[in-house]
Formats: sequence, structure tokens, C-alpha cells
Amino acid sequence: MVDTDKGWIVRERLIEGMLECGALKFGDFTLTSGKQSKYYVDVKTAVTRPELLRVIAHGMAPFTVGCDRIAGVELGAIPIAAAVSLETDLPYIMIRKERKEHGTKKPFEGELKAGEKVLFVEDVVTTGGTLVKAVTAIRSLGAKVERVVCVVDREEGGFERLRDAGLELHSLVKGSDLLSAAG
Repeated sequence: MVDTDKGWIVRERLIEGMLECGALKFGDFTLTSGKQSKYYVDVKTAVTRPELLRVIAHGMAPFTVGCDRIAGVELGAIPIAAAVSLETDLPYIMIRKERKEHGTKKPFEGELKAGEKVLFVEDVVTTGGTLVKAVTAIRSLGAKVERVVCVVDREEGGFERLRDAGLELHSLVKGSDLLSAAG
């Protein structure tokens, strides 16, 4: 079990910071999942600010208990994985969305040993499709993956899809929290 007693402090600081930096945008957007949306959560903008990246790393650190390694899928989760790694002293791997066709042709960068417990971090979860694909690839290499923690869960089916893949999804902020705070 993860101790999240102070989670509300992280959530409030994160929501405030994301709104201040303009990470919540309104308009017509096509999401990675292909879904159309009237809002977009640009966590990449937030993680370029050291103070917000620190809040994210601090909020995710408790979820690493019992894990050997952190994983993030390119591009959005890489700075998050690096920050959580620095916060916890756990090593991390960078998962490629597509296997490279040159050099080592590895699906990830970093070290991974069979049997290691890996925590996946993510910026935004909508349907969970990208994560399920990445987790499946890492599991096929012998890693044990049970948990995912994201900055924002848009609450659009990702929780259920990840649960069906045998994963617990935890989020620092819900999409509804952001939208409510934006008024």
C-alpha cells in the first residue's frame, strides 16, 4: 500500500502550477489515442519548469516502494522518470514507442534484468493504449510490472484498460480536478 496522506498537498500545488503555466488548454484537439477533445493537458509544458517537475517527482516517489526500477515511455514520461529516479535513487529505463532499426535495435535504453519490479510513470493517461503496449514489451523481457503512476488521468477509460492488463493506475491529479479548478 502506498502512503498518500500528503497527496492532497501535491495535488493542490500541481493543479495551481499547471494552471499558472498554461498546461491546461481549451480548443479542438486530437489526442494520441485518436480521440477528439475540447481540452488538452500539456504536461510537457509543466515538466519544463523545475518547481513543477520537483512536485511531480515528490508526489510519485511513494509509489516506488518495493520497485527496482522506473520506466517511462518517450517523450513525455522521460523527464518524469529521470526526476523520480533522482528523488528515489532508483535507476530508470527509457522505453521507445517504436523499436529503432539501427545500432542495438533495443526497445529501451538503460539496464533491465529479468525479475525486476518496474514502476511505469506517465504524463497523461487517456485510454491507456500506449502504456499497455509498453508494459507488454517490458514484461516479455521478464520484468514484473504491477503499477503505473501518472501526472493526470483524463478519466476516459485508461484506468479500466490498465486494470484489465493487470495494472494498478494511480494519478497525482484527475482531469476533472483540473477542469473544476479552471472553473
